[in-house]
Amino acid sequence: MKATWNGKVIAQSDDTVVVEGNHYFPEGSVDPAYLTPSSTHTTCPWKGEASYHTLTVDGQENRDAAWYYPQPKDAAKQIAGRIAFWKGVQVTPD
Repeated sequence: MKATWNGKVIAQSDDTVVVEGNHYFPEGSVDPAYLTPSSTHTTCPWKGEASYHTLTVDGQENRDAAWYYPQPKDAAKQIAGRIAFWKGVQVTPD
């Protein structure tokens, strides 16, 4: 799978985990050059507290378009160390 936004490949991996229709990419498969940590946090009752990154590609920002669970609850332990995308980021097969 690959995640693209604004014409750039943000992440690419054959090892994604799908939860609630979202592909979670291994952290190491995501290009850190496009990620800027955000102060945004949300809480999921069964996954835990999510943290976010803003994507920046060619000077354009997509605020909080990537999220991850730094310490997921036991029910979501399969997404530990993984990042998912939304807000116009296209996730498609390679």
